[in-house]
Amino acid sequence: MSNSAALETSPSSTQEDFGWTLGVLVRNYQNASAATMGDLPHGARGYQVLVAVVGGELPNQLALAQHLGIDRTVMTYLIDDFVKAGLVERQLNPSDRRARIVVGTAAGKDALADLQRRVTETEDVVLAALEPAEREVFRTLLRRVACHTPAVNDHDLGACEAVEQMLGTAKS
Repeated sequence: MSNSAALETSPSSTQEDFGWTLGVLVRNYQNASAATMGDLPHGARGYQVLVAVVGGELPNQLALAQHLGIDRTVMTYLIDDFVKAGLVERQLNPSDRRARIVVGTAAGKDALADLQRRVTETEDVVLAALEPAEREVFRTLLRRVACHTPAVNDHDLGACEAVEQMLGTAKS
């Protein structure tokens, strides 16, 4: 690619810069969803944990931590808080009695159903610049990009760390 071709495809303003627009979208979503999460332990991060636990595809804390990009020791504290809130419980794994699985309680499933409805409403507010059909296309494309993440190496950030860095809320 020639230098002039590279300049023609480079963003000419911050509004055309991918990183800037993604950061604004994440901040808008976090600001709008904070009230939606109410008193759910750990807010939006906790919501992702609850979605993953109730979904039942990740059998234990380590699998949850890896999937969500959360340090496994932090995941222990998150699950502890969810157990105290009555939203999840640790049960013996029927296929390995030495291990425990994390499952949603009835209260956790009910809380998640209510939260998912409210989160969808919040997403519609954040995506108000798009028509309803465009929102579905956007969500579909976003899922495709998120699920086609390149291989992780030792220097990559987990999902939570990446967002915290982007928002400037990372702890040093």
